Amino acid sequence: MKHIAVINGPNLNLLGAREPDTYGRDTLDGINAMLAERAAAWGAACDFFQSNSEGGLVSAIQRAASCDGIILNAAAYTHYSIALRDAIAAIGAPVVEVHLSNTSAREAFRHTSVIAPVCRGSIAGFGPTSYVLALYALTHP
Repeated sequence: MKHIAVINGPNLNLLGAREPDTYGRDTLDGINAMLAERAAAWGAACDFFQSNSEGGLVSAIQRAASCDGIILNAAAYTHYSIALRDAIAAIGAPVVEVHLSNTSAREAFRHTSVIAPVCRGSIAGFGPTSYVLALYALTHP
């Protein structure tokens, strides 16, 4: 059975209420439940973690080093956190970067991801399905 860590960054705990026109009405708990169900159907298991702090995310990435893969929505940290980039580069687990919205179609400061070069791939703009696509990529190599 594959073990996948799902790590979510700042403000994602507010999904469902936070800017629903951009991020949708699904809650993080709802997305996690959907992923757990899909993972079980694909012979995998997920652990879920969310933090609003950069250090908490770095620690979670380091703890997940032995997982078969990591789904990471670093949220705003995507665009400037060298600490997250270095944590991803330091571990052996493949990381898929996900975003609910299409960051390339938003404000210019969201167009650059400093973590993308050290991730296996990036999936953005498909709402909660972005997570499912990442899970599929990690469980069906």
